[in-house]
Amino acid sequence: LLRLTGLGVRGLRYFMLSGGVLSWESLPRLAARVAEHGWHIQLQMDGRLLPERIPMLAQLSASLVIDHNGKFLEPVEPNHPGVSALRRLIDAGRTHVKTSGVYETSREGPPRYDDVAVLARLFIEHYPERCLWATNWPHPSKPNDLPDDSHLADLFTEWCGSEAVRQRILVTNPAEVYGFA
Repeated sequence: LLRLTGLGVRGLRYFMLSGGVLSWESLPRLAARVAEHGWHIQLQMDGRLLPERIPMLAQLSASLVIDHNGKFLEPVEPNHPGVSALRRLIDAGRTHVKTSGVYETSREGPPRYDDVAVLARLFIEHYPERCLWATNWPHPSKPNDLPDDSHLADLFTEWCGSEAVRQRILVTNPAEVYGFA
């Protein structure tokens, strides 16, 4: 872990969907180990299950980065219990959320992905200091239906509403989370 930290690694990914290899039972122990080195847990899971996992997640030694607006495998409304659980984690000050990947679970699809983008807009509006963004390139979940990265970047800019918020999410927040100079 010391060597990896020296090479710039800052997170341990837990993929809690089909195909993931790490178990929920291993999470507290591994989170404690990586927290000693300033790493976070990068968590991808079905956000609809967050309410049942929040007791464990709230107690982790490491901070969290939640992927894809919570990665709700079915689009949900902002008042969904999973969104409320994610907001409680963010409110506690040790969780960031990636406001990207809206194309992955949207039923409405392009060009606006509004059924999922509603969550990205909510998180950006209420928690700009806790948001991160990425293109999610090379889009492994959609190899035969690639989204337009420039369009996704334009949508993100629109959601931010101001250059100051966009700068916060694209520059300041990642510098803090990943230890960039």
